[in-house]
Amino acid sequence: MYMARRTPRALIASATAVTALLTTAGAVSAVPAAPAVPQATVFMVNPVQSSGDQSLVDAKDSAGAVPASAYASAALRNLDGSGGLSGRWTYVRSDTGASAKTAEAGAYTRHDDQFEQVMAYFWTNEAQEYLQGLGFGSELPGANDRAQPVRINQWGADNSYFTDRKAEIRFGKGGVDDAEDAEVIVHEYGHAVHHAQVPGFGTSVEAGAIGEAFGDYLAVEVGTHAASRYGWPLKADPACVADWDAVSYSSAPHCLRRIDQDKVYGDRVGSVHADGEIWSRALLDIRRALGARVADRVIINAQFGFAPDTSFQDAALTTIATAERMYGARAADAVRAAFAGREIPGIR
Repeated sequence: MYMARRTPRALIASATAVTALLTTAGAVSAVPAAPAVPQATVFMVNPVQSSGDQSLVDAKDSAGAVPASAYASAALRNLDGSGGLSGRWTYVRSDTGASAKTAEAGAYTRHDDQFEQVMAYFWTNEAQEYLQGLGFGSELPGANDRAQPVRINQWGADNSYFTDRKAEIRFGKGGVDDAEDAEVIVHEYGHAVHHAQVPGFGTSVEAGAIGEAFGDYLAVEVGTHAASRYGWPLKADPACVADWDAVSYSSAPHCLRRIDQDKVYGDRVGSVHADGEIWSRALLDIRRALGARVADRVIINAQFGFAPDTSFQDAALTTIATAERMYGARAADAVRAAFAGREIPGIR
């Protein structure tokens, strides 16, 4: 049974007097609450990866085409307070339909044009936060540490690209609209990173292949890092890039490309996307040998030393030298072995 406890009147009087004294002296003041961080509804990387369901289809942007479990609530960080999708690391420059409002970002689904805007903001911000967490922009040089402009559905085809003319990313539509898949978003952000590190990067076929490979690799790494960070499920093969976007043009299991192919230098066909699978496998092997953080610090830091038209050989030698400078001979040997495994010329 609950029994009331009485407080002596003397204690009550004393406490009242102290409170009055402090209030009169101005010692008691309200602490302003920190502004709430807007919450958004986003895909947990993409619906195929989070559900493992290879039978999902686009169904003309139907909200009912994907399960509610494919979505998650996540904070929209680093906003500038304007009420729109504009912040420290990224901003939506233009879009189709009405512009998204951060106050309503938790209510959008893939049926809404604004959902892709929110996805683009969240995942480009997530990518730069990942780079910042590796030390880029603090102990290491910044890697595209600026507000990255993006355009949504401004390209009337099922394709997306980074353009160095305005240093912006443009996401296309058709099939699964590209900005619905986090790995497409981060892949294009990878091109922006390369351009920021080496303006005009990709002027040869091999340099272009390295660019495509890095975009694929970064997409997988940022996606898996986010899944771990937020406790999201990974039910599809993580080495498969853009599982959701690829449902419209690939057979199951859906993949745009893979980063774990067994291709070697002699398998080149002169296509930057196909040949990129040689380089991305080397990056994956470096990660397996050195661990995520060390590998990515080496891989990305090395890219500052690439030439716009770099060859596989020159880029591999630069990456090996970077590993030795940063972490010593053992790390350099691991990087060398990864490139030797792809039979890159001059690497033994």
